[in-house]
Amino acid sequence: MTTAKDIMHPGAQWIPAHETLDRAAQLMRNLNVGALPVADENERLCGIITDRDIVVGCVAMGHDPARTTCGEMCKGTPRWVESGADVGAVLEEMQGHQIRRLPVIEDKRLVGMISEADLAQHLSDEQLKAFCESVYAPS
Repeated sequence: MTTAKDIMHPGAQWIPAHETLDRAAQLMRNLNVGALPVADENERLCGIITDRDIVVGCVAMGHDPARTTCGEMCKGTPRWVESGADVGAVLEEMQGHQIRRLPVIEDKRLVGMISEADLAQHLSDEQLKAFCESVYAPS
């Protein structure tokens, strides 16, 4: 059985909820990623911040990314998957919530992220087609 841990990108980094969006953007640039999991003071996942969130939700709204925190931008219930979950559970979570990135948790700690690129490397063409149709379908 292929698990989330088998297909994830290991070594994902999170950013504390109290950090500002400009710091998040710098970290994204340095890591060459488009999203960062956001953690509370107990290092527990409380959301995800994306480059699009920073641009559309902060900059385009006239807010200062140096004064807006990641925690302020996080909305909704964060989605994640256990490292031992099978690929079917990963797809169900991502398709069911129309998300493109999924944190992988092990022993209540972030151990990796699954992105579309990870799926493209590990799914059959049929699975990938179904994923794209459900995630990119209009809500």
